[in-house]
Amino acid sequence: MNDSDEIGVFLGLDVGKTNHHGHGLTPAGKKVFDKQLPNTEPKLRDVFEKLKAKFGTVLVIVDQPASIGALPLTVARDADCKVAYLPGLSMRRIADLYPGEAKTDARDAAVIADAARTMPHTLRSLELTDEITAELTVLVGFDQDLAAEATRTSNRIRGLLTQFHPSLERVLGPRLDHQAVTWLLERYGSPASLRKAGRRKLVEVIRHKAPRMAVRLIDEVFEALDEQTVVVPGTGTLDIVIPSLARSLGAVHEQRRATEAQISALLEAHPLSKVLTSMPGIAVRTAATLLVTVGDGTSFPTAAHLASYAGLAPATKSSGTSIHGEHAPRSGNRQLKRAMFLSAFAALHDPASRTYYDRCRARGKTHTQALLRLARQRINVLFAMLRDGTFYEARTPRLA
Repeated sequence: MNDSDEIGVFLGLDVGKTNHHGHGLTPAGKKVFDKQLPNTEPKLRDVFEKLKAKFGTVLVIVDQPASIGALPLTVARDADCKVAYLPGLSMRRIADLYPGEAKTDARDAAVIADAARTMPHTLRSLELTDEITAELTVLVGFDQDLAAEATRTSNRIRGLLTQFHPSLERVLGPRLDHQAVTWLLERYGSPASLRKAGRRKLVEVIRHKAPRMAVRLIDEVFEALDEQTVVVPGTGTLDIVIPSLARSLGAVHEQRRATEAQISALLEAHPLSKVLTSMPGIAVRTAATLLVTVGDGTSFPTAAHLASYAGLAPATKSSGTSIHGEHAPRSGNRQLKRAMFLSAFAALHDPASRTYYDRCRARGKTHTQALLRLARQRINVLFAMLRDGTFYEARTPRLA
């Protein structure tokens, strides 16, 4: 933020569930406020109004703008205060520069306020989030929770099948995202119950879920069943555990499909939706993630700043004459970094992206390094698209 000279007081908030700790500093560094604030609108508004009346413009800075930080930011905006965000990683690094090792709310609030006063370049602006983006933020977070639950449940099912019948796991494990497979396992959880049901019945059970693959899948299931003649002790418990896990997995998948439909409907109403999805590898979920993490891109001066925020600016470690190869830094917004990495992988069907990836591989880069380089180049394109409001144009980027 470049207008720090206009600020009358820098109010750092270490946000909490029931109470926040506020620390206020004047531009000269004089402490004018240092106490707890209940997480209620009347108390927050009262403090903001009093500071405004005495010092003029108030800049409210938080290190957590979502969830427990949402109310104080909304009240601050409504009270005509300026707001800003100090990223958690920057906060931790800056805190190391201050004396003392105690980790208290009061100290954290003081660090936030002083960092805003003395190092305004570390702050990120928090533009007023429109209703669509606010709803997308909640839905994207919910979808990510569902994805994590689906992964956990799938791994549990695969672990049990591997323990008791590895051949069956090799057939069904990779297909657990398919409705037909969870539907099958809800009804027949063990090798014995599958064999007892017979081919014809099993084909009929899943045909409405997978018309084209029903016969082939069941044939593969029976081939796997025939590969193992011994019964591992404990196999009988699968008829109890596997159907229950499969029902849970099917329900999570159903929730994800419903959530994706809601996200898609919201995206349709957002002016940047078609801009984002015009880029190869960016579908509904990725576009939503980009909107909630990057917005319209105006808070980033250059593509390099956006790449740094995403943790996609390659770094090289060197010491003396020893140079270690480039790697992606561990810092950055993990949600954005993952979205860009996965979208780069999904874009390998695009000729321009594939050409760039192949050139990286030809120069000795590993698969992951090549994808990271592609993701970094796509940041440049994404930044230009958001800046100009233009659709994607296929151009093969040049290697650095």
